[in-house]
Amino acid sequence: MSIKPVAATAAAALIAGVAVAQGVPEVKVEATRVVASAMTAKTAGRTSSSVPIKDITVSYGVSAEGLDLSTNTGATAFEQRVKDAADQACREISRQYPNTTPSDAACAKTAADQAMVRVHELIAAAEKTRLATK
Repeated sequence: MSIKPVAATAAAALIAGVAVAQGVPEVKVEATRVVASAMTAKTAGRTSSSVPIKDITVSYGVSAEGLDLSTNTGATAFEQRVKDAADQACREISRQYPNTTPSDAACAKTAADQAMVRVHELIAAAEKTRLATK
């Protein structure tokens, strides 16, 4: 599997971005979990300016290396890589911070859904390129 850790950062939202390294598309999958409840949350850390961190985010870059996104097989494999990365990111947060919300399953679904927007854009672009070269 081609999943590479990108960074562990603090953030309050799930987002998906893309990087293209050496012509191989890579989608960023970010999973965010909240430490405890808002009223009883313990600070997970502090920024350099002493702002408490209560959301924990783990990011993975998921590469399409070795896949032909213009085919159903390649597109499905890329989607599965993203789902696996989202699941792995959420489980990592849960391992380090057991009292986080939402659940692993809900976290992974949200992270994967956010990343799938870009995945589907990359798949559509690959299909369009393939059709243009026929």
